[in-house]
Amino acid sequence: MDSGKLLIIGGKEEKCKTGDILNAFVELSKEREGAIGILPTASSIPDEVSAAYVDVFKKLGVGEVEVISVDSREKADDPVILNTVSGLAALFITGGDQKRLSDCIRNTKLHAQLTDMWKSGLLIGGTSAGASIMGEDMIIYSEMKNNDEERLLIEMGKGFGFEKNLLIDQHFSQRARFGRLIGAIAENNELVGIGIDENTAILVKGDQFEVIGEHQVFVIDGKNGSLVDFIRSENGGEELTITDFKLHALTKGYCFNLTSRKIMKRKEA
Repeated sequence: MDSGKLLIIGGKEEKCKTGDILNAFVELSKEREGAIGILPTASSIPDEVSAAYVDVFKKLGVGEVEVISVDSREKADDPVILNTVSGLAALFITGGDQKRLSDCIRNTKLHAQLTDMWKSGLLIGGTSAGASIMGEDMIIYSEMKNNDEERLLIEMGKGFGFEKNLLIDQHFSQRARFGRLIGAIAENNELVGIGIDENTAILVKGDQFEVIGEHQVFVIDGKNGSLVDFIRSENGGEELTITDFKLHALTKGYCFNLTSRKIMKRKEA
């Protein structure tokens, strides 16, 4: 059986009946029997976040919604939780802190179960932190130091690894994250950088994805590029010189092949 689809969302998706992204998630979930699960582990207010998604999914016609409450590694190994997850048609991972999400679930029984279920066809969606977690590697924090030095500090971490070769960043244009993603790819050029704007998503199936939603998706391909120079000034600032990186920008309906690393023809509605 083919692996399931991944709906990877840049954050702040419309939570209403007319929102393209959550409507697409609900329609795709119908390909498999069972409830839609909501995993709010990344959030500092999981009950509030879960309630909002339960409400919107119910308004979109979903009959059964299960909240998967996991706030520790012990719960991620709980047989009751695992049994609930085993009956899902789809799982939606909310936003929040991707490091918290990884710390609670990565390399637990729940992580292994989700990986196996996705490989057997489970639909998994994620927004904001729930988007970043989809890759094997992820950016968990960045900070620009602006006092005596100008230095972008990027902290990397490990995600769930559904897509091994993608490094996903979210809220991309809205939070001006181009610099941090290209910096991360410069030091990890075997990865494909995917920057997803708010209320925008990619639907990944196999080796390609389609863009859904309002704004843009950016692809940074450093496969044939190189980090030429790395300068650290006397005051601690850092600047990169890079060459031969490719940048692609896609809007709604366009597809991208992750093997050939080329834009594909716009998908007609």
